[in-house]
Amino acid sequence: MKVLVTGGAGYIGSITAKALEEAGHTPVVLDSLLSGPRVFVRDRAFYEGDIADRSLVRRVVEEHPDLDATIHMAARIVVPESVEKPYLYYRDNVAGSLELFDELAALGKPRVLFSSSASLYATKESFEVTEEDPLAPTSPYARTKRMMEEVLTDMAAATELRAVILRYFNPIGSDPDLDSGIYAKEPSHVLGQLVMAARGVKDTFTITGVDHPTRDGTGIRDYIHVWDLARAHVRAVERFDEVLAEVEQPSTIINVGTGEGVTVRELVASFERVFGQEVPVSEAPPRPGDAVGAFANVDKASRLLGWQSELTLDDAISSALAWGEKRHEILGYE
Repeated sequence: MKVLVTGGAGYIGSITAKALEEAGHTPVVLDSLLSGPRVFVRDRAFYEGDIADRSLVRRVVEEHPDLDATIHMAARIVVPESVEKPYLYYRDNVAGSLELFDELAALGKPRVLFSSSASLYATKESFEVTEEDPLAPTSPYARTKRMMEEVLTDMAAATELRAVILRYFNPIGSDPDLDSGIYAKEPSHVLGQLVMAARGVKDTFTITGVDHPTRDGTGIRDYIHVWDLARAHVRAVERFDEVLAEVEQPSTIINVGTGEGVTVRELVASFERVFGQEVPVSEAPPRPGDAVGAFANVDKASRLLGWQSELTLDDAISSALAWGEKRHEILGYE
């Protein structure tokens, strides 16, 4: 199969492109390079530009008429920034995606695999959420993801477009071969922050929010190794038509996580065990838009995709630490 990967120069996008290649497929990357580094594209077919540029999307399809599906990952993703600059998030994540979806449908490329987020879920007493549970997105970022789910559902019902929507939980870790990983100079992701504190780049790791209704007061997350997440994308594009045939709908939503909840304090303890020494920790109030969290019920992913996570939290932490040692070689900065 040949697969268009929007955002394919990013953290998850570049690792998914590699997983596609390892499964015998050919990724074609479309990325604005707003944040993702060009080096992560490697030698893949690459188009630099915006997903809202219909003429560029047409050129991609003209030059790759055998595209089988699109994995749409391109998006702004930093929660606090979305609170400060909501216009940019609605413009790029919502309005831009609308143009992309409409153009793909017009070009006869109707299969869209969409990157959504577990940050949509309302807080639930048990914290384990199914795809049918109530939603209560707490940031402009999360609301853009919810809007795009609704857009895809409506467009799939009315047009030839077809959509499989993956609600990611919390990807961590790096490419197994350390070819790509977290690239931000100061990552907002929790594990990137922990690595920086462990390596002395930051004075402390800050736990944001310690009064949540969880077992130790810190947020709860479902930390999934990014390579397992990439594998889920491969399974979803390979089984795209079969998935929709089984649910008998033109679109569907699938949780992608490990099925286990880990608090931030528990993550720190696991990190220190793998790292072999303590990490200085401080505490602060929740950031604007932060959610208490949830973990995935993954029964639907197992049933429809024949997929489940295989790598452990320790595996992900080890790969993140290894990437932290190597990334300056690839990116040119610590």
